Amino acid sequence: MNLKQLSQLLGLSQTTISRALNGYPEVNAETRQRVLQAAKDTGYRPNLTARRLATGKTGSIGLVMPTAPAHQSDMHFGEFLSGLGEEAARHSFHMLIMPADPSNEEDALRWLAGSGNVDGIYLAYMRERDPRIALLKSFNIPFMVHGRSFGADADYPFLDVDNEGAFYDATKLLLQLGHNRIGLLNGPEGLDFTYRRKAGVEKALTEYGLALRADCLRHSAMTDEIGFLNMEELLSQKNPPTAILCASTTLALGAIRSLNQRGLKPGKDVSLIAHDDVLPLLKPHNFSVPLTTTRSSLRAAGIRVAQRLINRISFDEVEPVQELWKAELVVRASTGPAPV
Repeated sequence: MNLKQLSQLLGLSQTTISRALNGYPEVNAETRQRVLQAAKDTGYRPNLTARRLATGKTGSIGLVMPTAPAHQSDMHFGEFLSGLGEEAARHSFHMLIMPADPSNEEDALRWLAGSGNVDGIYLAYMRERDPRIALLKSFNIPFMVHGRSFGADADYPFLDVDNEGAFYDATKLLLQLGHNRIGLLNGPEGLDFTYRRKAGVEKALTEYGLALRADCLRHSAMTDEIGFLNMEELLSQKNPPTAILCASTTLALGAIRSLNQRGLKPGKDVSLIAHDDVLPLLKPHNFSVPLTTTRSSLRAAGIRVAQRLINRISFDEVEPVQELWKAELVVRASTGPAPV
């Protein structure tokens, strides 16, 4: 199926079809949906070279992928990327992924932005006072941030989960259940989301006249093996925490393995709450003891980031659209009253 044949099938001009596929606002929503559905049904894909010549756009979204060990085999990023790629493909956009060592990431962004190979850039793994935001703002290219950067100028487009609010609510639940020794198995230190989650825990504890003990805090990559090792350290203390917050269900999986080896039961001996990114292979309600979570879908976030970035590319949006999603607190059997 080529453009001429699709034009004859729909009874629309080739120009109208091209504009509909590329998101031009002068095509009404009903016609655009009709064209998109027909393109899907017939397997039509626009010629990217022709589109580039006609629109000056490549039909590609670029991102720099850190190659540090903490990010390798990261199922969380993979789930987000599946949503991003799915939505990009729906709009006939391609993904250009550029691996780079974190020490060379800014150079990689400079090359990507100046290469002419991408129409926009997606930015991930946000850090506190992240210099990459100012760098991207200095380029004449649309970009979209997943997450935020504490301490950076707020004038940039982002989609983020209210990590501080989520872990504040989760900690308040534990405090209301009588827990006053609360631990935190957090993600890698220096990333913005881990900073905000720790801040949420500390805020709730402060309201009860308590503090987050240094010996009850761990920062690490979010794997089940590290969750197990960190939980072992916390439970081996003379005065171990009676409740643990985990930055991911993968960490919680390892934490539960530690509890099982010690003959302890989640929700009875030690309460657990984890953040649920809605990973398809780790469903909290299917854990041996259903897991209490703060929940926000990474896949849905990937879809939304792609929509926002493609809108910025297609409609030349200049205002920094910002979205902050509230995570849902889902209470299950892994949380219970503090042991007497």
